Amino acid sequence: MKYRTQRIAQAYFLTAMALFLVQVTVGLLLGWIYVSPNTLSDILPFNIARMLHTNSLIVWLLTGFFGAAYFLIPEESEREIHSEKLAYIQLAILILGTAGVVVTYVFDLFNGNFLLGKEGREFLEQPLWVKLGIVVAALIFLYNVTMTVLAGRKTAITNVLLIGLWGIALLFLFALYNPSNLSLDKMFWWYVVHLWVEGVWELVMAAILAYLMLKLTGVDREIVEKWLYVIVATALFSGILGTGHHYYWIGTPGYWQWIGSIFSTLEVIPFFLMMVFSFVMVWKGRRDHPNKAALLWSLGTTTLAFFGAGVWGFMHTLHGVNFYTHGTQITAAHGHLAFFGAYVSLNLAIFTYAFPILWNRDPYNQVLNMSSFWLMSGGMAFMTFVLTFAGTIQTHLQRVMGENYMDVQDQLQIFYIMRFGAGLAVVIGAILFIYAILVPRREVIEPGPAAMTPAE
Repeated sequence: MKYRTQRIAQAYFLTAMALFLVQVTVGLLLGWIYVSPNTLSDILPFNIARMLHTNSLIVWLLTGFFGAAYFLIPEESEREIHSEKLAYIQLAILILGTAGVVVTYVFDLFNGNFLLGKEGREFLEQPLWVKLGIVVAALIFLYNVTMTVLAGRKTAITNVLLIGLWGIALLFLFALYNPSNLSLDKMFWWYVVHLWVEGVWELVMAAILAYLMLKLTGVDREIVEKWLYVIVATALFSGILGTGHHYYWIGTPGYWQWIGSIFSTLEVIPFFLMMVFSFVMVWKGRRDHPNKAALLWSLGTTTLAFFGAGVWGFMHTLHGVNFYTHGTQITAAHGHLAFFGAYVSLNLAIFTYAFPILWNRDPYNQVLNMSSFWLMSGGMAFMTFVLTFAGTIQTHLQRVMGENYMDVQDQLQIFYIMRFGAGLAVVIGAILFIYAILVPRREVIEPGPAAMTPAE
């Protein structure tokens, strides 16, 4: 570890991994509820469990991004983080807000209260006081990292990372605006949800990935930065107007069907470029880096993101197709693989790379770590295929043949059972990953001369 303040990242990474475990465990419970719908219905209803699953996903990914920024910015800027104290205050605010959200959701507190009660907008259900706390934490973070970068060396990686992080904070302000008109509400709601995951989050992803490629492959910075700028340009060009694929059926003008369809098809390009970029960098570098697990996660990130966000997104983004598939299990298939590939795997890659450096140890438990990659990736891939088949059947029976929703659900039970099995593999993989990262391998002590018997 070159810079003392890089240790800030450790607290963020540990918090993120704890929330990651919560998220996948609740996801497994939700998968079982699809198989046995009355499970815990009185204690933890499906809608509350789903809020915990999706909200913990967003929070732990953002926490991982913040930690990654605190880890790589000192190296890139060649100076310590502006204020270590502010970084820990920011984390405390995020943890307090997360705890408040969980308690509010699970015990259904302050229902209907403007300030303290949960809101009804998917992914943005957090009470207003939590949203305001997130804004404060974001402002602290942006001040801290921006002051660090401005006072130190400027690189393409820090420039792109800062643009992405500022974009995340500014777009979240739309979460505070909740108009009474439902069409207007959905328009601005997608400014947060879509422009995050298919806009500024891609910038953060590209910057962190470029940093990892720089460190793991040894390719010249100039080559990495050229690729980075091209990826960012295509991400913004396609992602901003690609928001239109969410406007098809919410009461907006018809021209959004064409804009959304055209630009959404182009959203495949940045993910394809990221996949090509990572493999080309490894091929060009030919560097035998000791952290093989971090390299595997980095390559896996771009590959799974291309298929999950790119290919599976393209499958139902054209408005003529989306008319039938919208809101079916095909959407769930795309969402699960896209999030896992693009952002979950990215965070796990930077965790794998950073922890040996933070703890001043050689990379350890790499075989176990790589096993967790194949277990989680295989489980998520199988889940995606299962949900795709389920969604195809659901689309035909429900949207084309006109069968009743619940009658169709009964016919999808075999797929939900398989989906639960895939989710179990993901949870086991997550546990193995956390064990591999946190628990040092046992040192094998070779017997010395003192241990020899007289006969020897």
